[in-house]
Amino acid sequence: MKVLAFAATNHKASINKQLVTYAANVLAENKGADVEVLDLNDYELPIYSIERQTENGMHPLAQQFFDKIGAADVVLISFAEHNGSYSAVYKNLFDWTSRIDMKVYQNKPTVLLSTSPGPGGANSVLSAAVGSAEFFAMDLKGSLSVPSFNDNFDTDKGVLTNAELTATLKDILSKVE
Repeated sequence: MKVLAFAATNHKASINKQLVTYAANVLAENKGADVEVLDLNDYELPIYSIERQTENGMHPLAQQFFDKIGAADVVLISFAEHNGSYSAVYKNLFDWTSRIDMKVYQNKPTVLLSTSPGPGGANSVLSAAVGSAEFFAMDLKGSLSVPSFNDNFDTDKGVLTNAELTATLKDILSKVE
């Protein structure tokens, strides 16, 4: 099983990257998965516009991202929330990639996560992603918002410490084939 995991942010010390890496490692341990964790800093693109696409064609990094999804068996994403919505880096990459094919996620089994330092757990952006999943060909297996990241995650060990959240995440991941 090839797992593609990424945090939908370009923050280098992202708590969402820590969360999605943990989830990917759980799959690796339980299902013998081969994990690739992407860094969206490697996919910085000019701001999408139809004029840029018309003048310059499809940006090769968008095609590379689309191909990475296509080569994966499972996709794990953890969303950072910027002012209640997607981070600019994710939204821009998504906009470019959706011009290749609106079925960006290519019917891959997908688990959506989010976290934040506060009690909301980036639930607004997670709700938006869950609500639009079917339009972009996600085979959504489940989603989980982790509130108050620093109270529920041990950053030194890289693990969730909240037993209820851990059980919920493991249950969601068990649905991934």
